[in-house]
Amino acid sequence: MSKIGVFICHCGENISATVDCARVAQAAAEMEGVAYATDYKYMCSEPGQQLIRQAIREHNLDGVVVGSCSPRMHEPTFRRACAEAGLNPYLCEIANLREHCSWVHEKGEATTQKAIDIVQGLVEKVRRNQPLTPIRVPVTKKALVIGGGIAGIQAALDIANCGHRVILVEKEPSIGGHMAQLSETFPTLDCSQCILTPRMVEVAQHPNITLYTYAEVESVEGFIGNFKATIRLKAKSVDEKKCTGCGLCTTKCPNKKIPGEFNEGLGTRTAIYVPFPQAVPNKPVIDKEHCNYYQKGKCRVCEKFCPTGAITFDQPDQFITEEVGAIVVTTGFRVLPTSFFPEYGYGRYKDVITGIQFERLASASGPTMGEIRRPSDGTVPKKVVFIACCGSRDPAKGIPYCSKICCMYTAKHAMLYQHKVHDGESTVFYMDIRAGGKNYEEFVRRAIEEDKVNYVRGRVARVYERADGKLVVRGVDTLLGAQQVEIEADMVVLATAGVANPGAEELAQKLHISYDPYHFFAEAHPKLRPVETNTAGIYLAGACQAPKDIPETVATASGAAAKVVSLLSQDDLVREPLVAVVNRCAPPVYSTCVGCFLCQTACPYQAIEREEIKDRQGRVIKTVAKVNPGLCQGCGTCVSFCRSKAIDIQGYSNEQMYAEVNALLNHE
Repeated sequence: MSKIGVFICHCGENISATVDCARVAQAAAEMEGVAYATDYKYMCSEPGQQLIRQAIREHNLDGVVVGSCSPRMHEPTFRRACAEAGLNPYLCEIANLREHCSWVHEKGEATTQKAIDIVQGLVEKVRRNQPLTPIRVPVTKKALVIGGGIAGIQAALDIANCGHRVILVEKEPSIGGHMAQLSETFPTLDCSQCILTPRMVEVAQHPNITLYTYAEVESVEGFIGNFKATIRLKAKSVDEKKCTGCGLCTTKCPNKKIPGEFNEGLGTRTAIYVPFPQAVPNKPVIDKEHCNYYQKGKCRVCEKFCPTGAITFDQPDQFITEEVGAIVVTTGFRVLPTSFFPEYGYGRYKDVITGIQFERLASASGPTMGEIRRPSDGTVPKKVVFIACCGSRDPAKGIPYCSKICCMYTAKHAMLYQHKVHDGESTVFYMDIRAGGKNYEEFVRRAIEEDKVNYVRGRVARVYERADGKLVVRGVDTLLGAQQVEIEADMVVLATAGVANPGAEELAQKLHISYDPYHFFAEAHPKLRPVETNTAGIYLAGACQAPKDIPETVATASGAAAKVVSLLSQDDLVREPLVAVVNRCAPPVYSTCVGCFLCQTACPYQAIEREEIKDRQGRVIKTVAKVNPGLCQGCGTCVSFCRSKAIDIQGYSNEQMYAEVNALLNHE
């Protein structure tokens, strides 16, 4: 390029306070290839942009360098101004004179000289820039939501209500997730089922939502706007089209003593079952591991009594493929396995239970119809001890993080107990009370002051059982000078840590998304991109990222849905063309790529494909690497791994970067 314009911004006093902007512009005017140079107080303002547009037209500029603040702030602004003047926007570069110079140096000759050097480097780069065209990717106007808890339900409804089709996949026989197991929700103590069930029904009846329960995502291919997901529909052994949900089969099944997952083992179910009364869809599935027919080859009682002939023992798993434009991951969490707490006696003592088990005891649809009773003998406990932070904030257990919801649901459990057992006595052992949410602190104070819950600040060392059957909780009270205390209890409730689901790592690898050391899925940026992943087109919501309460879960689900709707509202997705390209040249070489495909193994976004180069007779001459621009994020990993130097990043080629560095090193 031979006609480059250089525009130096004072940025008020952010740059001009330490840099002689007029002198930088004067020095730029003398650089090779520069046809015009000037300075202005606010180049990003409308008059400043007009100055750039006017100079491009009057001097027929074929490149622009703007010396201003960080390109993160105003690069789109200046590139748009160039495009409005008829110049390809990718022939405009930003020299960062604020963060790289004026803000990190005192006023002086050396500071001004550094600014000149930075501009010189960008001038040399622009001289080698090539016009680039934004990448246009067609968008499939359909979304896939993985996980049918409250996060998945909220995301699916938000997307569907905007007119886009949604595929909702849930691995359990019913949607609802952990929220369906809850009795009441903090801080309002409203009925969980009352607020959740209408949304579950709305999902099942929504014309834009296709619901697949008892299903799992097997694989995902493609890129943003054009994903292809293979979904495995596990055999329910029940034809849902014929089944009316009458429930007769569940009453006739002879195998009635299987521990129920929904009630966390406190109740039983049959081998053919509906998870809970409000399940959606309200159709039974057969548990093959406990069904007499599948295990022993005889029984088939449910088949005999089914009035519609819906039982199909030979039903196979089905695999379907769905093409979608975006994916929302809402797979939730689980509580820490109780094998982590041998010191608390879980598994040895029936009356030591988890918080989620207490929820089922308190729920009207639970195994005791909402009455708080001891699992050991069915009596009403008169003394209950709640132990917070079981596993959370405990590096020795491998979980140094806070599970966030435990303080609140422990306070809720103590309140529910006091409301149901008026003459009962409840004690909470806690480390710190973390009630960070609207009306959360007031909720905890209400438990302490109004419901007379006894809070003891200290850790519990051991729970043991006396000869008379009483449980004893031994701990310390740090507010009384680390004094050792022992409290008798009829029941002990453990607020166990929230951890990632067992299959989280496998799912992350299928989706090519990142996860943290605890196997929670990682967002692209915790503040600026909290619901996005590093793989474009895949979004996160709910407790699959980290433990979250219901309000935060719903908020992130709606945030992810907004991102999806924004994407699906476009016919074509326009992306920056700053992606990797494999060079091409004339026959007989065709490309300097030697086909080692080391780049393919290194690419974190699965963007490298194989391409066969054929001669005029259709014979394969060589197989080389090819970059899928829809998947490539321009990270440059392939460039650094390429042995034959056959790959470059558009806009940041080796030639451009070497020229910029040489300009910095060779200044006079």
